[in-house]
Amino acid sequence: MHIITRFMRFFFYHFYHTFAWTYDFVAAVVSIGRWQEWIQTVIPFIEGTRILEIGHGPGHLQRILQARGLPAVGLDESRQMAYLAKRNTNGSARLARGLAQSLPFPSETFDSVVSTFPAEYIFDPRTLSDVYRVLHNGGRFIVLPAAWIIGRAFLDRIAAWLFRVTGETPANIMDIINERTIRPLEQAGFKIETRQIKFASSMALILIAAK
Repeated sequence: MHIITRFMRFFFYHFYHTFAWTYDFVAAVVSIGRWQEWIQTVIPFIEGTRILEIGHGPGHLQRILQARGLPAVGLDESRQMAYLAKRNTNGSARLARGLAQSLPFPSETFDSVVSTFPAEYIFDPRTLSDVYRVLHNGGRFIVLPAAWIIGRAFLDRIAAWLFRVTGETPANIMDIINERTIRPLEQAGFKIETRQIKFASSMALILIAAK
């Protein structure tokens, strides 16, 4: 395994656990304040009222969905992230702790399953199989796997460089997304639609996988 890949796995593990309290600050800095804007791009693609968020993190999407009258169930493996999500939703979030590869929900429970900036576990065949199982027929799996900076301002170029160095948006990102995300989704039985959402100086990619 490449040394940078091993380092990034080590880093992100502690980022989501030991140092989860730094998540919002780091995300805001590396995205130059665009992180929250990117997260909200999934909302127009969510259908129905029975919603599961995988990898809820500090709970910002949970809070936004609640404000729109769409209380979702959130699942995350990190105890520290569950604490932050509870705090950020004033204790009102409905959260479960567990692994995406073994979802603790009955079959055909949800209209939509959503995940924003997930780690590589989200495209594990076991995860995709279980997401397929808990969606009802016609349900949607909406994933925001990546966003990248396209602006040419000084701070934009620094942020784009950081995203490339950490492997978040490598130069061949679309080839990687096709190989690591779209193909596994198709193999799991989903029908895939992709959308690129353009902002003033950034882009976000949305995958919409229909059961």
